[in-house]
Amino acid sequence: MLFRTPSTTQAVLFTWEGQKVQGKLPSSTRDVHVKGAWYWKMLADVVKRITLFFQVIFYEDRNFQGRSWECMSDSADFSSHMSRCHSCRVESGCWMMYDHPNYMGNQYFFRRGEYADYMSMFGMNNCIRSCRMIPMHRGSYRMRIYERENFMGQMHEMNDDCDNIMDRYRMSHCQSCHVMDGHWLFYEQPQYRGKMWYFRPGEYRSFSNMGGMRFMSMRRIMDSWY
Repeated sequence: MLFRTPSTTQAVLFTWEGQKVQGKLPSSTRDVHVKGAWYWKMLADVVKRITLFFQVIFYEDRNFQGRSWECMSDSADFSSHMSRCHSCRVESGCWMMYDHPNYMGNQYFFRRGEYADYMSMFGMNNCIRSCRMIPMHRGSYRMRIYERENFMGQMHEMNDDCDNIMDRYRMSHCQSCHVMDGHWLFYEQPQYRGKMWYFRPGEYRSFSNMGGMRFMSMRRIMDSWY
């Protein structure tokens, strides 16, 4: 088989379908002749991850009908592209969608897939009005959550998902946090249910400007979701 790679000489070490593979992807001036369909598929998957781009196609009506608009970056206001949006196809990447312009209002997490009627799926009252890409993170995840605002009160450091902070930490409130590594989703109810909020690396001294939400579970946005 003949497979032409993008222009890159990045060395890679990874596990693909349970097999550890190490090697270097060649430049675009060379062709790679490989024997075995599994290796060709593996190489294609690695190239996609290294050269990841973001793409989502929005449609005016349900079931991918009506006018469409292809988006490949953050968009603070859909009004200049379409008056309404009732379905979408996420071709690649992970996205946060918002039901108000300027990344305001309720937040919804979308990963690769088809959403023929996302308003019914998520129980939304308003259609999407803005969207933001979530960068892929590879490596460790680390975050500190605090019982009170301004990093006060009980504190716990997290490295993995938590489906209920009350059960794990005996915390009934989480009012501030410091995200050191990775991208996270916070949920207002245990077991990753209810309204959600996206947190990227940074310091969040108070959740009071988030509509009075009380977060009870948190999960990492994994690179395997892309």
